[in-house]
Order: sequence, then structure tokens, then C-alpha cells
Amino acid sequence: MFGLTHCSTCQKAQAALEAAGWTVEFRDVKDAPLDEAERQRLADEFGDKIVNRASLTWRAMSDEERAADPVAMMGERPSVMKRPAIVAGDARLLGWTANVKRALGVPA
Repeated sequence: MFGLTHCSTCQKAQAALEAAGWTVEFRDVKDAPLDEAERQRLADEFGDKIVNRASLTWRAMSDEERAADPVAMMGERPSVMKRPAIVAGDARLLGWTANVKRALGVPA
């Protein structure tokens, strides 16, 4: 799971997954930044949805910064990444929605 330690959604997701029997390897993308290849892989897997356009980080960015490539954007400002980004086997899931919970067998 990729996210931010202080993100309440990431905290809820991690707690719910562990309660459902999952072993969660969490990586704080601010404390342990993703390298360019990892950011590119997330961008390839999730497309434009990898950028959290509802975040305070996004809202504080200039139009020029918002026009940047998502891979570069996440490198400059890791907190702009939608989270959590979950890799579970072959599954690649983004956010903590009812659909993500169902896909992982977690009560919604």
C-alpha cells in the first residue's frame, strides 16, 4: 500500500485490511519517495486518476503546475497522489471506496 502516514483514509484502509486478515506493507511516499519508474508504473496502471484533484495540494498548485506530467508532479509533490494505492497480487486498486473494499473482501 502506498500513501501517507498522516492520511486518515490510509489509516482507515490499513486498519480495515489488517482486521480482515491482510498483512499490509505500507510505504509513506513522502518519507520514502517513489522513484521515477515506480511513479511511471502507477501512472500507467491508474492513468490520470492517480492525481488527487480534490486534495489541498492540488488546489494550491498553479495552472502551470497542474499541467505537468503526473509522473513529474508526484515526484515534486508526493501528496498530490490519490491514496491509498494498493497492490494486492495482480490487483491494482486506488482509493478506499466500497468497490475497493469489496475487491479485497473487507466489509463496506
